[in-house]
Amino acid sequence: GRFFVYLSLFTSAMLGLVLSDNLLSVFIFWELMGFCSYSLIGFYYEKEGAGNASMKAFMTTRVGDVFFLLGILSLWSVVGSVTFVDIYKAIGSGAFNNVYALGIPLATFAGFSIFMGTMGKSAQVPLQVWLPDAMWGPTPCSALIHAATMVAAGVYLSLRMFPLMELGHLLPFIAIIGGITAFGAATIALVQTDIKAVLAYSTISQLGYMVIGIGVGSYNASFMHLITHAV
Repeated sequence: GRFFVYLSLFTSAMLGLVLSDNLLSVFIFWELMGFCSYSLIGFYYEKEGAGNASMKAFMTTRVGDVFFLLGILSLWSVVGSVTFVDIYKAIGSGAFNNVYALGIPLATFAGFSIFMGTMGKSAQVPLQVWLPDAMWGPTPCSALIHAATMVAAGVYLSLRMFPLMELGHLLPFIAIIGGITAFGAATIALVQTDIKAVLAYSTISQLGYMVIGIGVGSYNASFMHLITHAV
């Protein structure tokens, strides 16, 4: 029963995230997914490895989430709203011109902070360490959460915030991170003996490809790859 409660809650949170029209509700569902992920990775709580893996996943993704929240707050300070449509309008009208935070352009600061959320959730270097350990969970949740849907949420967020990333001149940085992730994880996957570890590293590699797509400005191809990979 516990397993099905967590899995149903996770699926609900995923749908909520996709249907959200503003960053605040995205963040709420994002955290709910993080909690369900933690609960499902540590589902076999009598195994010490599963408990350690769930804590590792929770704490690693929290690093990205703190930055994500910081990015939402910095956007709200300028736009006065966190809905996607209002943010796009503000970018189009030049509301971010000559606005600085900590001595750097606010668009760059906010874009980087939100991309840090992507790095945590979508297991990009250097926050990729939690995903292989996430395979301690039951196989159905490994397949659904840690190989198909939840890890794509970070890429989805970056796709939604692409105009901000472009405005902040972050695309070369995003492409480099994606490239390192795609190549590094694929190389590690070659020497794995556990089939779920192969799945984990191949997933990280494919997420790296999606992030490269965003980084080179080809967000249509990135989104297409996100959908085909999830299917």
